[in-house]
Amino acid sequence: MHSSSAASTAGTGQAQAVLDQINSLLSLLLLSSLDLRLFTGRWQLLRSKLASLHSLLASLSSSSHWADNPLLLHTLLPNLLSTLHRLKSLLDQCADPSFNGGKLRMQSDLDMVSTSLANHLHDLDLLLRSGVLHRQSAAIVLSQPRPDSDKEDVQLFIRDIFTRLQIGGIEFKKKALESLLQLLSDDEKSVSLVAREGNIAYLIQLLDLHHCPSISEQAVAAVSFLASANDETRKHVLEGGGLGPLLRVLETAPIPLKEKAASAVESITADKESTWAISTNGGISVLIEACRSGSPAAQSHSAGAIRNVACVEDMRACLAEEGAVPVLVQLLSSSATAVQEKAASALSILAESGGYFRALILQERGLHKLMRLMNDLSSSDAIYSALRAISSLSTVDSAVKFLSSSTAFIVQIGELIKHGNSNLQHLSASLLAKLFVSDGNKRAISSCMYSLVKLMECPKPVGLQDSAAQALEALLSVRSNKKELVRDEKSLMRLVQMLDPKNDSAPKKLPVAVVAVVLASGSQGCRQRLLAAGANLHLQDLAEMEVAGARRAAQKLAGSRIRTIFSRNRKE
Repeated sequence: MHSSSAASTAGTGQAQAVLDQINSLLSLLLLSSLDLRLFTGRWQLLRSKLASLHSLLASLSSSSHWADNPLLLHTLLPNLLSTLHRLKSLLDQCADPSFNGGKLRMQSDLDMVSTSLANHLHDLDLLLRSGVLHRQSAAIVLSQPRPDSDKEDVQLFIRDIFTRLQIGGIEFKKKALESLLQLLSDDEKSVSLVAREGNIAYLIQLLDLHHCPSISEQAVAAVSFLASANDETRKHVLEGGGLGPLLRVLETAPIPLKEKAASAVESITADKESTWAISTNGGISVLIEACRSGSPAAQSHSAGAIRNVACVEDMRACLAEEGAVPVLVQLLSSSATAVQEKAASALSILAESGGYFRALILQERGLHKLMRLMNDLSSSDAIYSALRAISSLSTVDSAVKFLSSSTAFIVQIGELIKHGNSNLQHLSASLLAKLFVSDGNKRAISSCMYSLVKLMECPKPVGLQDSAAQALEALLSVRSNKKELVRDEKSLMRLVQMLDPKNDSAPKKLPVAVVAVVLASGSQGCRQRLLAAGANLHLQDLAEMEVAGARRAAQKLAGSRIRTIFSRNRKE
């Protein structure tokens, strides 16, 4: 404890001694430069900077705890003193009447010193504005704020981190970044505060600090965290110029950094307004290469970023030119579910956008891989992505024929109608309605008819009711399926209840259309069961309400009843 205190006292004394030398040298330079006759314009600019420096150092000395922060100043003050000594040497040369040295060389040297002074001014101004010199702290960074800390304390901690990050040496940067990462991971409430209070643009500059990989690694982790946290922090990363450096990391860095950078790029591209920046930074080719040769995590995030980019119409031509489709199709064979899902999702978006992309995907045998993928997946989201892509491709005649001929695929969508979530049921029913399914396959999936009847009463997602009714009508083109439907008490009662004008669970045209299909060339038994369930009364009411198809269906049902009476009379 004693040795630590002694070291701190020694550090404070050393900082004061250096500051005294700086102030003495500053006064000398300000006075001596007034009499110079060479390079007067440059020396006038230098005097202005020296005067500003003198003012900042006065503010530094008046800060309540500046001397208690020697670690923060242990590089700044000596560097400043070195610059002033260099300027004193140049002043002596310019003041020498016999000076006949190279004027261009002297101008260059003065400009270099002027730049150094500007950097020192920036660092001192930053240090003073941060407020950290008004608190006693000989530590490399302030103590981590507690979860119950006031907002002001957290703000000061963040300013302290970024101050030390910008003006400190390598050790300061490392410790500051460690504290920043800990704050980001431990305190969710402070993440947005970091984006508002911290210099995110400077943090982004550290991504390219090649001479110190450990700092780059920490900076990538911090920027990736901010890019992925929420809309506000993501906007700060984008506005701070983060996309270009992140893409360079994704292109050239070691695998762990590539994965973090890819995650950040995926998050940034979720904002459609950012896609222009992807194009201007050559990002499409970088993302495609990461999909082609990256680790599974990098492939997943890169495919996700391509999916986001594909949502923007103006960017799709670039995706086609860079060869995105073959790479995405290849990713469908990945062993990682997340990679498969995002690749399928990107392909579905491209397939929906027009015939050009559908042709490209089919040319790469994308349909075959998507169908094979459907058998291997267990995640509902992944299955949905694959099925959505298949559905988009089904607008092509060759794809429709291929899908219609696959018994395994037909059976699979029948199972999804029975057991999938509402989105999967919607897609499956829609596909079933548009495919040319054989009578044998229609009989093979007849067990999904009850599910289709139930789905006719589901208003969400939009279009599900219509798709369910159309798929059911397609299955009922087979005579045995009609009999099976009306024999199933639950299906029959649900269908008849939908016909009731008092029941608003489904548009009346849907159950009317289904009943009309059952009655068309149906058996006498089907009609009798519909009559017994009370369908005739509801159809008559709907006919009076002029619901499309209701009058004709009512007539068919009533006509069957009259024929039954005549037949019974003849037998008697």
